[in-house]
Amino acid sequence: MSERKRVTLKDLAVEIDVHYSTVSRVMNPATRHLVARDVVARVLEVAHAWGFRPNRIAAGLRTQRSGLVGVVLPDLANPVFPPILAGIEAMLAQHGYVPIVINAGTDKSRQRFVIDQIVARQVEGLLLATAERDDPLLDYCLAQHVPVVLVNRGEDTGRASCVVNDNLLAMRMTVDHLVALGHRRIGHIAGPEVLSTGHLRREGFEHAVRRHRLRRDAWRVVEAASYSRQAGHEACARLFEALPGLTAIAAGNDLVAMGCYDYLRATGIRCPEDVSVAGHNDMPFVDALVPPLTTIRMAMRDMGEQATALLLRQIESPHGKAVTAKLVPKLVVRGSTAQPTHLASPRHGKTIQSVRT
Repeated sequence: MSERKRVTLKDLAVEIDVHYSTVSRVMNPATRHLVARDVVARVLEVAHAWGFRPNRIAAGLRTQRSGLVGVVLPDLANPVFPPILAGIEAMLAQHGYVPIVINAGTDKSRQRFVIDQIVARQVEGLLLATAERDDPLLDYCLAQHVPVVLVNRGEDTGRASCVVNDNLLAMRMTVDHLVALGHRRIGHIAGPEVLSTGHLRREGFEHAVRRHRLRRDAWRVVEAASYSRQAGHEACARLFEALPGLTAIAAGNDLVAMGCYDYLRATGIRCPEDVSVAGHNDMPFVDALVPPLTTIRMAMRDMGEQATALLLRQIESPHGKAVTAKLVPKLVVRGSTAQPTHLASPRHGKTIQSVRT
């Protein structure tokens, strides 16, 4: 075979003496299982020896299938997203798809540009982790008739399928834990209200403190500007001004909780002796903080897998009904929460689903 000539599926079929369609099935991971194993091995061996590379662009023009899925993230540096992405990649690989991963940030014009670019590359669907509760970008995607599934964050209209955590239950578990320890002055640092995670965790906190009949002047909510360590530090300072004498903080996520740690250290407040802190997400290495962080554990890889499964189903059946899947949280109790120092023994509250490490 000439080195200058591009090897084609037909070339391989002639060399191996099988039908062109057989080679085509072998070169597509999604259909490879339809061919006998010995034939698959022979086709792959010859393809490798000849340096064959499938022409995905030409195949896409013929079949209107690119095998590409766009994955749009707001902040790849946030430790929450790599395990979600790992679940997405694993599920896509099982079905012969390849992700195009974009770190789009939070700017809507940048996100719109990104969507335009990857849709122009004929992606078959989009997984969006950037959604806001009222999101014009989702409107735009739906208007393009591109299959869309939201991951980690939902929106208020229910027009798109999504896989999210049960944020109401998670915050109830956090408050139950703090109240069971004896805390009666509890603050919550909420994520941005425009995000479903910020809104629902705040709502869950407020429902929980009212269910425990805490006095209105014994709890406060302040909103962090973002889910970041710096924003957590700044919000923690405002929380202490709003609720003097607080003994526990339920942080909107683990990065916000780390910002609380920074503020407490800077002001000489001990954790958990003076103030207990609980996070949310159980991101990597929070068990190595000093003290190790009590937090809510979410199955983030499962989230990525389930969202991808929903998207693949929507690609095959575009007119299916939107589905919302909620993952069940677990409370992981570590050293950052303890009974208030003025209590001689812990108060016992309701049993909740938890893991102690």
